[in-house]
Amino acid sequence: MSGQSALLVGATGATGRHVLRELLKDPQFTRVGEFGRRSLPESELHGVDTSKLQRKVVDFEKLDEKEWKEGHWDVVFITLGTTRKQAGSAEAFEKIDRDYVINAAKAAKSTDASHQQRLVYLSSGGANASSPFLYTKSKGLTEHGLASLGYSDFISFRPGMLAGAQRDETRIAETVFGWVTGALSHFTSSLEINVADLARSIVTAGKLGTAGLPKSAGASQVPAHEGASAYTTIGNAGAIALSNEN
Repeated sequence: MSGQSALLVGATGATGRHVLRELLKDPQFTRVGEFGRRSLPESELHGVDTSKLQRKVVDFEKLDEKEWKEGHWDVVFITLGTTRKQAGSAEAFEKIDRDYVINAAKAAKSTDASHQQRLVYLSSGGANASSPFLYTKSKGLTEHGLASLGYSDFISFRPGMLAGAQRDETRIAETVFGWVTGALSHFTSSLEINVADLARSIVTAGKLGTAGLPKSAGASQVPAHEGASAYTTIGNAGAIALSNEN
């Protein structure tokens, strides 16, 4: 399918910046929106044609649904997220990591029942609404909330450790763990993925949809439950395989 529109929320993140570049380079998407608390610096898009890019700085505390819905986005990509340290508290973390994400997806949801929209979300390995850990529990609850919005197709990525991530903060524990997973990745594909590869797989999934995913993606179905529709998840190994499909 050609001539599609794509909206990306969270373009300034470690993975999101790569997703934006992939979307701008892909001829299938003729219109690309970048909505976020701030825009990705122009220097990050050097060498990429930005003529089809529409940028908008938004206030997630006061979303104007009209400006989101008027885009009539065919595929909505959300890579927005944070950490407890960045947010400053557990409450602030949950607001950004869950409320902002769900509210953005809701705002971008078309009011036209005939408009087949796809939603692709960057979650995390271990996402589980019943998890005793704040981060993975928030991701699980966010997935459930997104699955309740009525998108025609919803795909959630659950990657492992993110390699090659460009961040605004230094995460010592994550760096040390990265050395370990980097070594183990020579023996298993379930622990680590490069952010550029993850971005390619996210965009590919957005183009193909659940029905078009190859077996190598190892996609799993989360059954409908408690008001949420069934949706698709792709783990680390599947994301790596999918990144090689193009």
